[in-house]
Amino acid sequence: EADVTQSPRHCITETRKRVTLTYSQNMNHDVMYWYRQDPGLGPKLIYFLRNVGFVEKGDISDGYTASQEEKPNFPLILELTSTNQTSLYLCASSESTA
Repeated sequence: EADVTQSPRHCITETRKRVTLTYSQNMNHDVMYWYRQDPGLGPKLIYFLRNVGFVEKGDISDGYTASQEEKPNFPLILELTSTNQTSLYLCASSESTA
């Protein structure tokens, strides 16, 4: 059974705090993504991962970092939270980019 987990489900924090969003999947996918969707707009790519260790910046990576220490996990870190980061965060994965 396919399983994708993103946590925390909801996060309310003070500004200027470091927050980690975690994402894991059990489908053995090599490509993983983090998106941010602001109200009334489509999702924008923050970071994506191609194979273990190849993390690349997306369209809006300022204020965020991402890394991968083990294959099923791909955490996204909001370095210093701000009110302009109030948004819906989405994770996704795929078998390949082709």
